[in-house]
Amino acid sequence: MKAIVAVNPTARDFLMAAQTRGREQLQDILQIGELTGCIARLAHMLQRERGASNIWLCSSGRMFGDDHLRCIAGVDRELALFRQAIAEPDYLPGSALFVSLACALHYLERLPSLRTLITAQQIQPLQAMEQFNITLRHLLSIVPETSNVVEDAGVARALAALFSFMQGKELAGQERAIGALGFTLGEFSDTLRQQLVDRIDSQQHCFEAFCSMTDSQLRQQFQTCGEPCRETEQLRRMACTRLQHDGDEPQRALRWFALLTTRIDALKEVEEALIERVMAQAQQALGQVLQQRDPDELEIARWVAGHGSHDAERYFDRHLLPLVRQQARQLETMAQQLASLKATLEERKVIDQAKALLIRHQGYSEEQAWQTLRKMAMNQNKRMVDVASAMVSVADIWQIPTKE
Repeated sequence: MKAIVAVNPTARDFLMAAQTRGREQLQDILQIGELTGCIARLAHMLQRERGASNIWLCSSGRMFGDDHLRCIAGVDRELALFRQAIAEPDYLPGSALFVSLACALHYLERLPSLRTLITAQQIQPLQAMEQFNITLRHLLSIVPETSNVVEDAGVARALAALFSFMQGKELAGQERAIGALGFTLGEFSDTLRQQLVDRIDSQQHCFEAFCSMTDSQLRQQFQTCGEPCRETEQLRRMACTRLQHDGDEPQRALRWFALLTTRIDALKEVEEALIERVMAQAQQALGQVLQQRDPDELEIARWVAGHGSHDAERYFDRHLLPLVRQQARQLETMAQQLASLKATLEERKVIDQAKALLIRHQGYSEEQAWQTLRKMAMNQNKRMVDVASAMVSVADIWQIPTKE
């Protein structure tokens, strides 16, 4: 133990060693916060380059040429800063983090060859988008690995909220890229449309998790500037239904990209506030540790009484009860998963009944029935299962059969 220099260490030596380790840990967190900021800025620019690349490719190089070049320059600038941040990684914890860094750098180093293919129009938009997605996935995976050193509950919670938010923001970026592709082409295939719906739903789950872990001030900031606007919702509905060629494809694609960029830039402000919150909490905890003075005999005795008792009750509490609690949490998680699965199956049954009504009485195909329910849900700002349930209820009142 480097902090203990005495030949015959005492209780005071070990207590001071514990305080020193806690101080070092908080100092590590401050450096990790800086690294997280670098990752967030690099991811933000990569997200923008991904969307710009889609428009460039789908328009055969006629649209977004200058914007595409500006995005590349922005990524390269942030990438250089990221490399500086990891040049001396002595403070970084655990081999798992080094693996994440290696994977992220592997894909970041392939960016030049990907850009060459994009510039030469020698890669399909979906393939290019997937390469950006993989790169961003590995880059963002670094953030949760940094939390391995965190023991302070407030800092750990702030990091968890930050990671959930960053995942939601990445899904919003994927939504922008997918929409840019479809609107530029003037059509959304079934696969592309389903990808868009999945990103819309998944980002909502991430932002709900963020809201459950953060304070009211940051929740309010997100709700004020981070929610999609009315025009975005209209374009979403258009994308999720049959988009018709009407000559407005270039303008619609540019408008979509501008609207989603405005939203994602607003999300970036919330993200920066979250990073500042992590840093502030770490600074506060570090300040409290630094104010601690060398312990006297009375303080050592109190510390031992609070942490070093060997009576049976404390032994069981520290060693066996945590295992029991862990098992209880695992059982609770399994019960929740089963309940969630049951609820999902019930919801699917109701939606299938509503689809059967539309197929039987409106002559719709299964795809048309699904799209109709989806559009009704978006127009009414409700979940699809709620709209389907109302439809089935009306059928029950009028005794309309829901099955053949």
